[in-house]
Amino acid sequence: MTVLRLRGFEIHKALLDPDAQRAVLDDVRKVVKAAPFFRPVTPGGQKMSVRMTSAGKYGWMTDADGYRYAETHPNGQVWPAIPDTVLAIWDQLTGLDRQPECCLINYYAADAKMGMHQDRDEADFRWPVVSVSLGDEAMFRIGGQKRGGKTDSVWLQSGDVVVMGGEARLNHHGVDRIRAGSSKLLPKGGRINLTLRVVE
Repeated sequence: MTVLRLRGFEIHKALLDPDAQRAVLDDVRKVVKAAPFFRPVTPGGQKMSVRMTSAGKYGWMTDADGYRYAETHPNGQVWPAIPDTVLAIWDQLTGLDRQPECCLINYYAADAKMGMHQDRDEADFRWPVVSVSLGDEAMFRIGGQKRGGKTDSVWLQSGDVVVMGGEARLNHHGVDRIRAGSSKLLPKGGRINLTLRVVE
């Protein structure tokens, strides 16, 4: 396994082997069955290109009321627990006693992308965010803490895990595009991204 460091982010290449990827995917499917994907809308009324759901005490939401964490799915049910296979990745890479309270699950179809943004809806930025890639490759762009300016990019493959912490915790980041058909993990293609966050 190779660890790349780009603008303060640690990118653990091929952390998850194919068997581990399939095990995580199986658990994610159970979450999605209980809490189906939905397409969120930004406060400005724009429909996002990704579909999302969550596991844990909280799920991340966006709608006309703003960006926030909520204790229930839009259908009113509580979120499923974060799978142990996913928590094990957090434990391995952070070594923290503190456990994440949210696992945001985003599904990117071939035409989906994510604009440059900061993860800043959490109460305490001292805790890292851990991001797991499954399925098709994604062009991941990283900038600084101020919007605009120079950025760097890297292709994330299935099984790669990114740790966003320390001084880089509030760096802007996004996904420019998906390389359709680059992975066979998801039978219908696309990419699943899991991000583990301490919310409280």
